[in-house]
Amino acid sequence: MSPPSSERLPKTSVETIRDLSNGDLQELCDATEAAIESGGGFGWLSPPPRKTLQDYWNGVLLIPERELIVGRIDGVIASSCQIVRPPRNNEAQRFTCHLNTFFVAPWARGNGLAPLMLDEAEAFARTEGFNMINLDVRSTQTDAIRRYEAAGYIRFGTHPQYAYADGEYVTGFYYYKEVK
Repeated sequence: MSPPSSERLPKTSVETIRDLSNGDLQELCDATEAAIESGGGFGWLSPPPRKTLQDYWNGVLLIPERELIVGRIDGVIASSCQIVRPPRNNEAQRFTCHLNTFFVAPWARGNGLAPLMLDEAEAFARTEGFNMINLDVRSTQTDAIRRYEAAGYIRFGTHPQYAYADGEYVTGFYYYKEVK
């Protein structure tokens, strides 16, 4: 028996996408703005103009080295991350990819999207023949750090002046995980 609708659990889903409908683009921009405002804006400290966000996300889809993964709650985009392939001239590191721009909108947190997003990113990386994922994160992103470490990512480095926010430097951490 399913719970009454007032107690219904939200439906979560994750997918790698190749194009964005106008509705998807607006939802992704809304989620991005909310993440930036909560301090998790993958580099942005305050939301840029909406057109800048739209151009950014449309541009991601044009770059062959990038794959966009989105998470949805009840069909609405609430999170994203990207898998970034090494440049084609970097044969020595063709076995590794980079996970970046990972966020979950504040209103969607606690619904299990983050682990689903990591699972999708790792599955995609394996399917594409990568056996290593690298990522970096600001030290202030404590929830993300806990999530990465719980998923088996290994911290291998620290950069004391990784980012600059609110008039001071923020430390950054570097991680890797073997996914073959």
